[in-house]
Amino acid sequence: MKKAFLDNGIPVVMERMPGVRSVSIGIWVKVGARYETLEKNGISHFVEHMLFKGTKNRTQKDIAIEIDSIGGDINAFTSRENTTFYVKLLKDFTEQGIDILSDIYLNSLLMDEDIKKEQEIIDEEIKMVEDTPDEYIHDLFYEDIWGKNDLGMNILGTQDTINALSRDDLVRHMNNHYGTNDIVISAAGNIGYESILKLFNERLGFLKKLSKETVITKEEQTAPFKNIVKVHKKDLSEVHLCIGIKGVKQDSMLRYPFLLLNTIFGSGVSSRLFQEIRENRGLAYTIYSFLSSYHDTGVFGVFAATGKKKYVEVIETILNEIKTLKDTLTEKELQRAKSQLKGNILLNMESSSGRMQNIARQEIYYGRYYAPQAIIRGIDKVKLSHIHDIIDGFLNPSQKVITVLGPASASALRGIC
Repeated sequence: MKKAFLDNGIPVVMERMPGVRSVSIGIWVKVGARYETLEKNGISHFVEHMLFKGTKNRTQKDIAIEIDSIGGDINAFTSRENTTFYVKLLKDFTEQGIDILSDIYLNSLLMDEDIKKEQEIIDEEIKMVEDTPDEYIHDLFYEDIWGKNDLGMNILGTQDTINALSRDDLVRHMNNHYGTNDIVISAAGNIGYESILKLFNERLGFLKKLSKETVITKEEQTAPFKNIVKVHKKDLSEVHLCIGIKGVKQDSMLRYPFLLLNTIFGSGVSSRLFQEIRENRGLAYTIYSFLSSYHDTGVFGVFAATGKKKYVEVIETILNEIKTLKDTLTEKELQRAKSQLKGNILLNMESSSGRMQNIARQEIYYGRYYAPQAIIRGIDKVKLSHIHDIIDGFLNPSQKVITVLGPASASALRGIC
């Protein structure tokens, strides 16, 4: 891995993969939903969409035809802390990919008629998510934990906030957050380091604009973690639920034992939750745990989808698995989890897009690079006592958030929560 800087100071992280034919390149902007106001909620995601609607040099159709004609893929995504624009293509078309990516970043027109069309499209996207309970439950879960601010902000926004956005709002958002001090460029695949730097210097190296509102000050504020049980009634065929306990921030030294705990508890078909709730009891088709970490905090959670008559038992079983976890953990489970986690990490590293995302996130959250070998060593060093410390320090079932979506009753949960 190599880290360098453009002439204007934008960091560029690169990793060469000589054995592949592809190249993945991304421009990462350090702004997402958590840095928005309630009135402009969804603007980061809206800007992401608008940057594909045409530039001074290319129409929307030109962009689509050009990228398809070289067998490439251009896309973007918005999270709670970042907005990312990326291309993946064959190495022979690296220069063309960088040119398109730089063009949409610098020269998007943000025309009023396109804004109006995109408002209608995102309206439909919001409705689609609300009609997809296994996605929608996570938005409700985050809002229940952090409220309608900070990490509780919905990435898509609401129909009201989206329809109220104007071109001036989008320009102001980009002036505030799209400057050189809030950008990271990442590239991985069959690349040449000097070539990538030269191509980006020619297209972005002259850019001098700083972000007017850097996100660093907000990142230093730890979001409070609420303790709440909330039922969101909806006419569904199943009950969807999330249970969460405070986790660790992205750069915590506890991340390796916590990742292994998550693997043992609910990641994969051999995990405790899958075996007990699905295989042994037949209570749910989908059940898993997850660890989500951010600059200053995190959440360790469980998701399940189950029948109308089973959700209380599912919650009781999950909470009981948490309570009994420490006393029943075995060295054999830990070793199996290590092998599983290392395998998952190494498999993800086989793709140029996986590597591109990995090195960008490391630069954003750690400010340094951890090679796969270093990550493997960190996993191997974890002992059973370290997992016990995580359980003692974090997995307190009396301090939790439970979010339930569907035909459920709050009164049915009073006795167990």
